[in-house]
Amino acid sequence: MSRTITFVNACLIDPASSEETFGSLTIESGVISRVNGPTKGVVIDCQKACLAPGIIDLGVHICEPGERHKESFKSASLAAASGGVTSMVTFPNTIPAIDNPELLEFFINRSKESSKIRVLPTAAITKNCSGKEICELGFLQDKGAVAFTNGLRSIRDSKIFLKALSYAASLDLPYIGHCQDYFLSYGTSATSGPFATKLGLSAAPIEAEKICLDRDANLAEISGIHYHASQITTELGLKTIKSLKSKGNKITAGTSIHHLIFDEKDIGNYRTFFKLSPPLRSENDKLILLQAINEETIDTVSSFHLPQDEESKRLPYELAANGAIGLQTLLPAGLKLVKDGHLSLAKLFQKISLNPSNLVNSKSGKLSEGCPADLVLFDPALPFVLDRFSLLSKAKNTPFDGYTLCGKVLRTFVNGIEVFNCDK
Repeated sequence: MSRTITFVNACLIDPASSEETFGSLTIESGVISRVNGPTKGVVIDCQKACLAPGIIDLGVHICEPGERHKESFKSASLAAASGGVTSMVTFPNTIPAIDNPELLEFFINRSKESSKIRVLPTAAITKNCSGKEICELGFLQDKGAVAFTNGLRSIRDSKIFLKALSYAASLDLPYIGHCQDYFLSYGTSATSGPFATKLGLSAAPIEAEKICLDRDANLAEISGIHYHASQITTELGLKTIKSLKSKGNKITAGTSIHHLIFDEKDIGNYRTFFKLSPPLRSENDKLILLQAINEETIDTVSSFHLPQDEESKRLPYELAANGAIGLQTLLPAGLKLVKDGHLSLAKLFQKISLNPSNLVNSKSGKLSEGCPADLVLFDPALPFVLDRFSLLSKAKNTPFDGYTLCGKVLRTFVNGIEVFNCDK
């Protein structure tokens, strides 16, 4: 049961107002009831730790149904809660894909049975995410889909894609797109350039991002849908997003925390934990992204949590599976960016909490009266060296293994209920 709790002596991080203030916050019946008022109920002395809206992680892959040995709702929610994530916006490319109302209902029911945190499911826009046949989007919305996507695949057929976007637009739900041209990126594992050539890896040019983004943005404008480019990772893509936004297009953009920390040189020893989709980019692209992260061009930063088992990663680089886990590392990696001066705490929580909340029409992401009491209490300064085997996900495929990060989650609350306590 949710209790009445007052947090005192807290550094309150409110991304909606862009303010960092010292004070108190009271929660009652699962919602925030008062900011900086008299104490009520159980008192938690935060001892100057930071209290912020819980993270809403976009593009999380839960491997139910089909691959529970990689990740389950239970293991994912434990990892998420310990990382300060209170909502997971999940992708539908499971086995089978979440492309019909019955499977979506099963998915939601499993999440209610096993997850400590909120699960906000997206649904496939085409059957089996194959890009060939449009799903019954209206029925999927009725069952609880918060957005549509084709997962980590772009849709090749522009005619089918436009019809799908137009259908989704009529339902007033956003589309989350993976901006990698299919034909240029298929079968590749790195970014074209001297470094990929030196390693002998098959590679796609950075233009694969811009070409797909240009096409998708044009079709989105025709259909009238809100299009979210989930991972913008290159200078070319960033310039395109800036141009589209300046023209008033109904478009938002995100990036991956891994593309803000790592670059293509990190794959120099063919370490497959660094094999991602899209692939890691040049150091220049990373630096350009870091310069822009404090602006409004990039709206969201997410982990794109994609568990892979040891067998699928312990292969030659070209054959290894894409993806990395990130539910527990999104916040400490983001705090490293804060420590390095790339953005403020309030701006970080705009990117990882408020803006993802707005994208999927959630009421979370703010420290305002009447908002859900989804909160994370954390110490932002504590450095630590990550050991991948200490992570709570079933899979351990993180590029942060052995990496020095910042911050420690002390407690996490969802709907006013404590779901993680570092002392328990």
